[in-house]
Amino acid sequence: MTFEIALVLMVLVMVLTLLARTRLAPDAILVGALTILLAAPVPTDAGWKLGVLTPADGLSGFSNTGMLTVGVLFIVVAGLRETGGIDWIAAKFLGRPKSHAGAMLRVMGPVWGMSAFLNNTPVVAMMIPAVQDLAKKLGIGPGRLMIPLSYAAILGGTCSLIGTSTNLVVAGLVIAGTDLTPLRMFDITWVGLPTAIIGAVFLMTIGRKLLPNRAPAAMALADPKEYTVELIVPEGSPLAGRTVEEAGLRNLPGCFLIEIQRGEEIIAAVGPDQVLRSEDRLLFAGVVESVKELANARGLRLATDQVFKLDAPRYRRRLFEAVVAPASSLANRTIRQSRFRNRYNAAVIAVARNGQRIRGRIGDIRLEPGDLLLIEAELGFADRVRGSRDFMLVRGLEDSKPRRFTHAPIALVILIAMVALATFEVYPMLVAAMLAAAAMIITRCCTLSDARRSVDWSVLVVIGAALGLGKAIDQTGAAKLLADSVLGVLGQNPWLALLAVYALTSFMTEIITNNAAVAIMFGFAIATAESLGVNLMPFVICVMMAGSACFASPLGYQTNLMVYGPGGYTFADFLRVGIPMNILVGACAVLITPLVFPF
Repeated sequence: MTFEIALVLMVLVMVLTLLARTRLAPDAILVGALTILLAAPVPTDAGWKLGVLTPADGLSGFSNTGMLTVGVLFIVVAGLRETGGIDWIAAKFLGRPKSHAGAMLRVMGPVWGMSAFLNNTPVVAMMIPAVQDLAKKLGIGPGRLMIPLSYAAILGGTCSLIGTSTNLVVAGLVIAGTDLTPLRMFDITWVGLPTAIIGAVFLMTIGRKLLPNRAPAAMALADPKEYTVELIVPEGSPLAGRTVEEAGLRNLPGCFLIEIQRGEEIIAAVGPDQVLRSEDRLLFAGVVESVKELANARGLRLATDQVFKLDAPRYRRRLFEAVVAPASSLANRTIRQSRFRNRYNAAVIAVARNGQRIRGRIGDIRLEPGDLLLIEAELGFADRVRGSRDFMLVRGLEDSKPRRFTHAPIALVILIAMVALATFEVYPMLVAAMLAAAAMIITRCCTLSDARRSVDWSVLVVIGAALGLGKAIDQTGAAKLLADSVLGVLGQNPWLALLAVYALTSFMTEIITNNAAVAIMFGFAIATAESLGVNLMPFVICVMMAGSACFASPLGYQTNLMVYGPGGYTFADFLRVGIPMNILVGACAVLITPLVFPF
């Protein structure tokens, strides 16, 4: 073993230990490891040299096509999110199931389909509140649906090249480090689809009985502040002619329909069979998260006309919370009398008052000191009123930008065009994604500032640095040394070697990030195949599958971590359901892959 190999293996052990045992950010750990490999003195026959890798080799991961594609796809997903395209898909397919099994099927089906063509992290983020609502309507704990939500996203991600960032990273490594033909959009589908079907069947049958049924540790919508907000059913709304139940406005999480005003008539006791009509004014009471969702709901619009008289277009606005100060000039005056829009170029859309339920139109509410206002205004509102004596506190709300529903069809067409261009190999995946991202910005599906904010730079840094670490493992011969050691134990059986590659990648994915795991394991997999003298493709596919199919730990995959809190899970819950899933999916992948891509 050379000094270089020993140093690389020592750095690798350090990285795995820090990722698994500390709370240090993964990007900081991996960049630190890469820095060591670039700067450490290494003895040679001619003396000493600085660095195991040259800067060009060590930083080549940051120009990898897979990593760049991941970054561009963040912008494509931002366009779908900002136009409400993802929300529309979710609402269209969830429906109103009557049983737990039906609810699981309704959740897993669309999530599986969307995750095959979208980054599964925003898909799961968008679905969590909808699934919480569904669980509440069925009278079951959200833990019965949250793990299926995450697992469906993971399984869907194994069904196409763009399903997960992991697949794209491996595709980039294939281009950069092998002579193989670049992976096409649906090469992995031949393995991922049957494996995903088998995994879904297990989850719907045996796995369903292993899911916990308990309330979450902390409900995301638990909020003592109850706002009053008024919305209107506009002319031509798809909700007109539907009952309250059919419109999905009954049993809303953290929200309650107080009354309907229809002309001069007030319908105070609103039943589920009450039919909505155009121009109905609906008065809701709810917590801020629910009010945010209602303000963006398709088929409803805010009843206050002041929103539509503001100078800034709606897609450039955000929601803010502001507390009326004791000496405020707004106190003891109605919102209409205070000429709020003219004074602040902002509109009050909801009011909360010490848990009291305030009835009446927003403009007629007489403000009191301490009232909490939900305000729609342009981005600079908080800075503009920070020194005002009218407010004690002003803060912006995250993810409160109004959706541009009119642009949702455009965003969906752009997504379909991107998939088609990549599938039929008109353009490489990176170019197709760049064209789609540009189209999202040009058509105003998302703004340039939204596009910048949507890119998760920490994810890209992790991928780029992990690719550099993987290159060091390959170039120094550490990958070949490990491969030969494994083959010395297993013999020259390619099936056992494939199983070993899958198991090691899966284990690393459970304890460190999946992108880092595949970047590190790729060189080992290729070295193993070359030592056996067999086709490299089965080993490439198994690395992709093992890097994505992480079920046994909430830490191993981001979607698992996202549902951990809302589902009220313990670590043992993931072990109980996830270990059988890992074994089943792994066995299927190892058995199917050589049948599709022979040794």
